[in-house]
Amino acid sequence: MSPRKTGKSSHAIPGPVSDSALKKTVLKQPEHEERYIREYVELEAGGEKVTHLEKLAIENLFDRRLDAWDVRTNKDRYWVITNPTNLYSQKLFPSLDYTVSFHIGVTMRVMARQARKAPEHEHRLSQSVWRRWEQAAEALEEADEAEGFQAVGMMCRECLIAFVRSVSSTDMVPEGQKAPKAGDFVQWSGLIADTIARGNSAEEVRGYLKAMSKSTWQLVNWLTHSSNAVRFDGWMAVDAVQTLLSTFGIALVRHEKGTPDRCPKCSSYRVVADFRAELDTYVSLCEACGWTDHDLDSPSAATH
Repeated sequence: MSPRKTGKSSHAIPGPVSDSALKKTVLKQPEHEERYIREYVELEAGGEKVTHLEKLAIENLFDRRLDAWDVRTNKDRYWVITNPTNLYSQKLFPSLDYTVSFHIGVTMRVMARQARKAPEHEHRLSQSVWRRWEQAAEALEEADEAEGFQAVGMMCRECLIAFVRSVSSTDMVPEGQKAPKAGDFVQWSGLIADTIARGNSAEEVRGYLKAMSKSTWQLVNWLTHSSNAVRFDGWMAVDAVQTLLSTFGIALVRHEKGTPDRCPKCSSYRVVADFRAELDTYVSLCEACGWTDHDLDSPSAATH
């Protein structure tokens, strides 16, 4: 684009820098983050193609990191705020600071509304287990007498039993040892912890899983029989069960997938889960050197 001349003056105001040229001036950003934002915008914007994108800011909301991106397409320009991800047209939201504040407000309302819903990212445990937890949380919202709070304790108890039944297997029982009864939550949860957190390096994790299981089981059983139970007691039980399910779910995925703590190529700790649409699954990705565990399965990897 040619420079614009201003009146009779010989001075010229440069035209806007092209997206292709602008890209060369932006500091390198993690490729997997760029890919995620690009795919998200092109899906949500319907037919538009991303021509340029760059990360501008990072905000922290409690334990959630919100990244702000400036994204240009062949038709429009957007702010994209993550966690949860949403896009805002810069024609309607010209100020990034205002957009981030708006996004945080919406996020807080959504978090409050979903506080008694199963986490969307938790796919390791069966739907029936999380549904039992949701039923306990819904019952707590409606309970107003001790009997109602006791019923919440019973539902939490059944949720924990459903959890060990869905995850446990006879392979977890040490040779020569008799398998616990199907409803023995404490014993089965201990065997599950021994399986998914093995070795000396996982001793503290294993101990934490077992201690959490025992204390949570004691809490929900106490609530089930407490004739003086109040709403706070029900809230404690529901939240304790949610924490247990989420923690065991994460540990199970880590155990089954074999996610490394450090990159086997460069020893960096910056190993993250990266979703690959073409594979319809997550892979382990090192943000430091670009290594992925998918590299180990690729045909080219076998030739090296």
